[in-house]
Amino acid sequence: MRFGVLGCGSYGVVHAKVISSMPDQARLVAVADAVPDRAAAVAGELGCEAVEGLEALCRRADVDAISVSIPHGLHADAVVTALEAGKHVLVEKPLDISLVAADRVIEAERRTGLTVGVMSQRRFEPAAVRVKAAIDAGDLGRLTSGMAETTSWRPQSYYDSTPWRGTAAVEGGGALMTLGVHSLDLLLWFLGEPVAVQAQAGQLAHERIEVEDTLVGTVRFASGAVAGVSATTAAYPGRDSRVAVYGDLGSAQVGERELGYLRTTRLQPGTERVAETAAYPEHSALSGGDAIDIYGAAQAQYRDFVAAVRDGRPPAIGTADGRRVLATVLGLYESARTGDTVKL
Repeated sequence: MRFGVLGCGSYGVVHAKVISSMPDQARLVAVADAVPDRAAAVAGELGCEAVEGLEALCRRADVDAISVSIPHGLHADAVVTALEAGKHVLVEKPLDISLVAADRVIEAERRTGLTVGVMSQRRFEPAAVRVKAAIDAGDLGRLTSGMAETTSWRPQSYYDSTPWRGTAAVEGGGALMTLGVHSLDLLLWFLGEPVAVQAQAGQLAHERIEVEDTLVGTVRFASGAVAGVSATTAAYPGRDSRVAVYGDLGSAQVGERELGYLRTTRLQPGTERVAETAAYPEHSALSGGDAIDIYGAAQAQYRDFVAAVRDGRPPAIGTADGRRVLATVLGLYESARTGDTVKL
């Protein structure tokens, strides 16, 4: 499959490198960015063409799919434009910053019959896959509770250096929308359908931002399980995120780089901890020892996306998944604003 990449910031560069690293499945044809010099630099490094923008990518007959990595509030417009030009799309999380925008994408996907995937690469990490398999096998029993915790530090310069960061109109949210959404998505994958949320949030350690730098909330699921959610960019020096799930037969915790633990009555003592395996050895040259964390799971999602297009099936993580986690984020924001429990 031949790809174009829209957006050459930090996320876009990762996407471009991942595509370039899997020549058996994909080829990077062109990149575009609002800052032409940034696109030129990526194109020079990876041996593709730099073009002027989305319209130029859409006009190219040698582009089958477009990877979208631009500011959140611009996602839906870009995805719909690409779909209407006949291109499949893999879009960075979140799907957009409103459900109205998300539904525009879903309608365009239905109308065009093309494929849209939403990046949630943590679901492809070996540790997360192992925990999901244990849940589906009933090894944790009835799931009762969980926790998704994203504890990060971003200095004031993080917001000041990028005009759209910290804005309600374009970023759409802060610590939860931009960073905590990864852990929240895993929590929903593990625990199922969310039905109600509560939250409190604040701007506690940063200036000149319109969004939260700290949020703590709870989610109730259709099964009756309850879980905590926390996300912050105001916890120096930051620590790895974690997602934990608890059931009446076992418990598990996933960190950013490994399976923290998996303990269940169905395992013999001493076998609870399952080491994460190097599932993506082909990426050893991309980013040193962290290659599996940064690139391996993203490559696995790209491989699934390419296979979905080829086989005419939905991708593992599609627009319904993207809408569900976005609805949960927005519900938590509404609860933080109003003080009420919000039903989803």
